[in-house]
Amino acid sequence: MSGPRPNQDSATEVKLRQALLRGDAVLASVPAVLRHLLVHDDGALFAEDVLARTRGMMADLARQIALAAGHGAEPSADPASVEDTVNALIGIPGLLAHLHAHAVEWKVTEALQARLGLDPVLSPLVQALVGSADSETGGAAMRMLAAQARFVQAHRQMRLAIGELPPDLIHAMLGAIGEVDREGRAARTIRATYDESASRLGLLARLATGMGAGAIAALSLAHGGVALFATTMAIACDLPRDACLFAMQEGQATRLALALRAAGLRAAVIEENLLALEPGAGAPFGISGVTPEQAAALLAESPLSLARLSAGAGG
Repeated sequence: MSGPRPNQDSATEVKLRQALLRGDAVLASVPAVLRHLLVHDDGALFAEDVLARTRGMMADLARQIALAAGHGAEPSADPASVEDTVNALIGIPGLLAHLHAHAVEWKVTEALQARLGLDPVLSPLVQALVGSADSETGGAAMRMLAAQARFVQAHRQMRLAIGELPPDLIHAMLGAIGEVDREGRAARTIRATYDESASRLGLLARLATGMGAGAIAALSLAHGGVALFATTMAIACDLPRDACLFAMQEGQATRLALALRAAGLRAAVIEENLLALEPGAGAPFGISGVTPEQAAALLAESPLSLARLSAGAGG
């Protein structure tokens, strides 16, 4: 996949590469701006929904840790401890990017509900899987459905349970909260209750992999829904899920089209997904003439690659 490619300097690849570079420039500016806005509460000037949700989730994580550490009692944690915890969390590589990706996922989910009537919990594909004659598939779909319902409820309240974080961020968090968790109470609680397999992301991954070749059906936003679409694309392209969500933002159509092409989708299906996200949008120039291998190579050589963006450039 990484070897020489035919027509390496073709007009199509040049145009796609240039479009990726423009998208890189936009994405590269996001982390510093987000970090600044979260540290300096410029809410009056920057009330954009994604920023508000990212800030809300960061504060909610800090509140949960402060309470678990014994700083306050339900329903309120000590404000000073929450602020100290937020400052510790902001420095964790990748955490801010992950929360940003969650906010982007919710923004896209809301947009598709308004535009297509797509239920944020029960997409047509998930509904079919819940009713599957195979008890294992139906059970996995039901567990994922319950987790997705919790995700929707949490995002409406701008919250995120600690148990929904991926393992690498849990590990980094436990190493970062020592100053606010000096007795180790929060760390012990988190370790005792964390179960990756029961998290929404774990359940989505299990459902997507369990579908086997049938998972191609999830690579339609209007059929699979945003949550399953992002997870399935990440698995199909061997990319971080957060990075796939960033590719679904406005102005990143080329990046998303290349990722879907790398997953083996036809140009017509790629265009359907782009139109679902942005009415009037078309597939990038020449995408039908790009092989999945070429698409993967173009993404990999992007200065701000999807993998690097999710792993830390966004945090």
